[in-house]
Amino acid sequence: MLNRREFSKATLLGLAAAEAAASGSALAQQAEPGRPPNAPGAGVALRVAAVIYPDMILLDLAGPMTVFNVMRADIQLVARAKSPVRTDVGISLSPTMTFDEALAEVDVLFVPGGLGGTVAAMNDADTVAFVRACGGTARYVTSVCTGSLLLGAAGLLAGYEATSHWYVRDLLPLMGARLKAGRVVIDRNRITGGGVTAGLDFGLEMARQIRGEETARLIQLLLEYDPKPPFDAGSPEHAGPELTQRVRKARDAAISAAREAATQAGTRLKL
Repeated sequence: MLNRREFSKATLLGLAAAEAAASGSALAQQAEPGRPPNAPGAGVALRVAAVIYPDMILLDLAGPMTVFNVMRADIQLVARAKSPVRTDVGISLSPTMTFDEALAEVDVLFVPGGLGGTVAAMNDADTVAFVRACGGTARYVTSVCTGSLLLGAAGLLAGYEATSHWYVRDLLPLMGARLKAGRVVIDRNRITGGGVTAGLDFGLEMARQIRGEETARLIQLLLEYDPKPPFDAGSPEHAGPELTQRVRKARDAAISAAREAATQAGTRLKL
C-alpha cells in the first residue's frame, strides 16, 4: 500500500530533480505584484484535488500526477473515507483527505477513470455530490478516461465539449455534453482526456494551460515522453473494425452498465 509521499517518490521525477533542471525557468518563477495567486508562473502552489475510488485505473492517475508533481503542485488524494483504495493493478492508495475534509476551493479537480469503479461512483450520491460541489468552484474541471462520465453524472459537462475512453465516449451526450473525439479536448475550463495513456498528454496540456508552453515542453523532455509504440492499434480508427469489435464484446457488460448509469444520471439532471 502506498501513501501519497511514497507514491510521489515513485513517479518518474522527484521535486529535487525538476527544480535542478528547471532552475531559472518558468517553473521557478515567483508571484509578481498584482498577479492573482496561482496564475500562470505564480509562485503559489497549484492545488489539485484528485478523486480516487475503488477499481480506478492507476495509470490514469500516475501520468497526470507525475506532471503535477513536477509543477510542484499540492496534490490531495480525496475519497469517501480514509481507508485504502484498491486500484486495477492491485496497488492500494491511501487518501489524504475525505470529501468532508477537502478544501472548499481548488485550482484543479481531477477525476481518473476505470469503468467498473466509475460506474459505481456515478451511482454513489456522496461521490457525485462532492464532485459537483468541488467542480463548481475549481478553476479547472478535468478528467482522464472514463472519469469524464463521473463529471457528466455530476452535471459538470452539460453544454461542454468533452471526450472519454473510446468505447464509452458516446454516452457523454446522455448527460448533456457535446461529444468530441480527441486525445485531449478543451472547452473553456473543462479539460478531458481519452483513455488511460492519454493521461500524459492531458498532463502536458494542463502544464501548458497553467504554466505556459515553454514549461510544458521542458516537462515533456524531463519525462522523455517520446512514444513509439510497437503497433499502430491504439484507436478504433487504426486498429480496424475486427479488433475493435473484439474489445467491445469483451467489455460489453461493463459498457452496458455505464450506459444505464449515464441514462439515469441524465434523468436526474433532467436532460
